[in-house]
Amino acid sequence: MSKVSLDYGAEQIQVLEGLEAVRRRPGMYIGSVNARGLHHLVFELVDNSIDEVMAGVCNKIKVVLHQDGSVSVADNGRGIPVENHPKLGKPAVEVACTVLHAGGKFDKEAYVVSGGLHGVGLSVVNALSEWMEVEITRGGKVYQQRYEQGDRKISPLKMIGKGKGSGSLIRFKPDRSIFVETVHFSFDTLADRLEELAFLCSGVEIVLKDERGEGKEKTFFSKTGISGFVEHLNANADGSAVHKKVVYFQGEKDQVLVEAAFQYNDSEEETFCSYVNNINTVEGGTHEKGLRTALTAALNSYARKNNLLKDKDENFTGEDTRDGLTVVLSVKVREPIFEGQTKTKLGNTEVEGIVRSLAQEGITTFLEENPSQAKDVIGRVQKTSQLRLAAKKAKELKSKQKEAEAEGLTGKLSACSGRDPAVNELFLVEGDSAGGSAKMGRNRQFQAILPLRGKGLNVAKQSLDKVLANEEIRSIITAIGGGVGKDFDLERCKYARVVIMSDADDDGAHIRSLLLTFFYTYMRPLLINGRIFIAQPPLFKVQKGKEMRYAYSDEELNRVLKEMGRKSQVQRYKGLGEMNPAQLWETTMNPATRTLLQVELDDTADAARKVNILMGKKVEPRKDYIMEHTVFSEED
Repeated sequence: MSKVSLDYGAEQIQVLEGLEAVRRRPGMYIGSVNARGLHHLVFELVDNSIDEVMAGVCNKIKVVLHQDGSVSVADNGRGIPVENHPKLGKPAVEVACTVLHAGGKFDKEAYVVSGGLHGVGLSVVNALSEWMEVEITRGGKVYQQRYEQGDRKISPLKMIGKGKGSGSLIRFKPDRSIFVETVHFSFDTLADRLEELAFLCSGVEIVLKDERGEGKEKTFFSKTGISGFVEHLNANADGSAVHKKVVYFQGEKDQVLVEAAFQYNDSEEETFCSYVNNINTVEGGTHEKGLRTALTAALNSYARKNNLLKDKDENFTGEDTRDGLTVVLSVKVREPIFEGQTKTKLGNTEVEGIVRSLAQEGITTFLEENPSQAKDVIGRVQKTSQLRLAAKKAKELKSKQKEAEAEGLTGKLSACSGRDPAVNELFLVEGDSAGGSAKMGRNRQFQAILPLRGKGLNVAKQSLDKVLANEEIRSIITAIGGGVGKDFDLERCKYARVVIMSDADDDGAHIRSLLLTFFYTYMRPLLINGRIFIAQPPLFKVQKGKEMRYAYSDEELNRVLKEMGRKSQVQRYKGLGEMNPAQLWETTMNPATRTLLQVELDDTADAARKVNILMGKKVEPRKDYIMEHTVFSEED
């Protein structure tokens, strides 16, 4: 490490002009410069259009993936103002495109609520683009302006013709020097978010078109809003709906708009999707807490009033009301406060009471006006209350955990000697052979090894009692130490990273899918907080004489062979067990040389839908999904 200069004066204070700060530190503005950050650019522009929808001045949005790698987002909103800004003396659209924290979101007359509150969306997209073009239709005229690498090269705003109506079209091409990992936009990733927005903003038509030769185009539109969203989620759930009509209510109090819909199915899982100003709050927050409290209170009150709960019966608990519940909660808040690890947890304390009050009133009204539906809802909750299966099994697990911890998972877990949960890692390794190599090759100070036998259990198809009866699952739960299910506590976890290390073949992929399904279902905070990783072992070893290199893909193998010569010997690894401890450490476990893929969860609705489709009991939705997304190669 180079030494820091002892001279530190005013000349060392750098002032980054314009959008240079965004280009220097893009992660501060879009989270990352991988595929997730790349797609975030599109979502920033779409969110601006959705803000126009929420303002009641837009009902059409179109997103196009162009052949040259650029993306355009167009809407029929009011159009970005083109008049000169009164203070800066240049067109307002230019200010919005080149000045951070400049936008209409700060003016509550222009936008009552909005998803983007910081005025950085358009300017950040501009800063991180190779080029960006803005086309505004406003006042019967069409205006255009072009930018390159942010505000470095700007063509003046000019009128290019006449136009009807109003709206904005933004087209940009991401800068390869910033998004070095990929600049390829995924149609499916964009489609999932756009479909979600169509449900959240009923009446808006959102079109996604792919012009890159794949010929895909989808149109999203919903008349039923979040009620339709709930039906959509439940259609893919393992359980069948136990009441036909979706419970729905909306209300407003103290300038907070609350809208919620829910429906029970006969599964044991809860799907809770919450949004604040259309932002998916994957970590929950005060709005979720308010709805949960109201739901329990309203169901207890109705059941008592209608003699469905007898005097001798205990009240329903919050846990009773959550099994089989699919709910979408959407609130609109003027000044939301986000907190949590991923900044997607609502912290406004006043919102909890508002949601609780409106929800209890809305749920009670629905139940009273729909007695047959109410009977089915109460009956579903009573079933859970009587069984108390989840609570009973959780208590049994705690007892088993203590026994297993006392035995130290003899013969299975190779614990690390360090006791710092902020740095320790747990490797879940496929097979005893690879587990043995990992134990010998690891750094014993901070790396623990837990070998897993067999394919494992698909927890999406099993009841909780069968899940907890599985020896491999119990070993994982005990090793991690944070509990399971609704009792899971992230603070009690013993590891900063849980790494899935399986073979690079179909069986290995299946094992990863099964483990991810388990973590999603019973240890979701690990995913939300970025604590689950997937190891990337090499596929090939290339050796020529004493020189030895590894390749992690077919493309990399071809590059290595070109560099080392075609006479090199190539070994295709069939499994982790074929590597000796030193090789496994060097390629897959050494923090200095390894590659780990971090598993992220930033869209609860999409995750719930895909887990239900791909891992659930229903065959037809899985078959349809596979057929739609499989790319078949053409035979010559």
